[in-house]
Amino acid sequence: MMEMLPLIIATIITASTPLLIAALGEYVVERAGVLNLGVEGMMVVGAAVGFASAVLSDSSAIGLLAGALAGLMLAAVFGVLTVYFATNQVASGLALTILGLGLAGLIGQGFVGQPRPPIPPVIIPVLSDMPVLGKAVFTGDPVFFLSLLLLFAVRFFLKTTRAGLLLRACGESHASAHALGLDVRRMRFYAVLFGGLLAGLAGAYLSLIYTRFWSPGMTGGRGWIALALVVFAGGRVWRLVLGAYLFGGITVAQLHAQAGAIALPSQLLSALPYLMTIAALLVLSLSGRKGAGAAGSLGQPFVPER
Repeated sequence: MMEMLPLIIATIITASTPLLIAALGEYVVERAGVLNLGVEGMMVVGAAVGFASAVLSDSSAIGLLAGALAGLMLAAVFGVLTVYFATNQVASGLALTILGLGLAGLIGQGFVGQPRPPIPPVIIPVLSDMPVLGKAVFTGDPVFFLSLLLLFAVRFFLKTTRAGLLLRACGESHASAHALGLDVRRMRFYAVLFGGLLAGLAGAYLSLIYTRFWSPGMTGGRGWIALALVVFAGGRVWRLVLGAYLFGGITVAQLHAQAGAIALPSQLLSALPYLMTIAALLVLSLSGRKGAGAAGSLGQPFVPER
């Protein structure tokens, strides 16, 4: 069992990384007061464009970049509609998901079944020689280490920098922020673009690192889990990390259940992340902290006074 432990930990990290990246992007978007239900669509388009670009250019690095940019472009459409034209954010997000699923199927139809070679791992000197955790944590793909940098950067930006505090002000009360002279729409639009960039990167990670092939609908609801993680976080980044790795562990357990290694139905493990989210919302509601951690103006369109 001890011999298998590094492999199990590494598998959990790989399964959790796209969830963490996509959830970090949506976390910033919601801090700005925008609810984007199109994360699933941006992820699947990022997966398709990233894989296609990697195959055509024979470079996984270019594929990751292309996937991130594809998510950003789709987010720009969502941002223009919801931020500048003040359309309903829920309806626009759902439409974005439907559009993304169809667009990804069209882009990726010629690349189904084509494998990609693994990306060379990044090895941290000295730390990689540690027993158990060395090979599992300090010998990994570059995007995993990038996700850790993004985690600290997002927390530092929102908690410490002036721009981050202003962005949070736009999410808490867009009317007050506008009265103080802040350009609410521009800040929200930038936040939406950042969220799309990370969602596209998370999708490209799925097709180029996690599975190393493309198949239609391969995100498998991970965009919705990323949204659930933001709810689970309740405004605290450390909960976001905890939830991402917890849900990643459940994903790995589901695979072992399908192979018969765990005496539990795989369907139960598939539903467990969503059941946990419902339970977390129920606990928040019963404790009198309904909506705890959510921005005050979340989901509310902002139209500046003329």
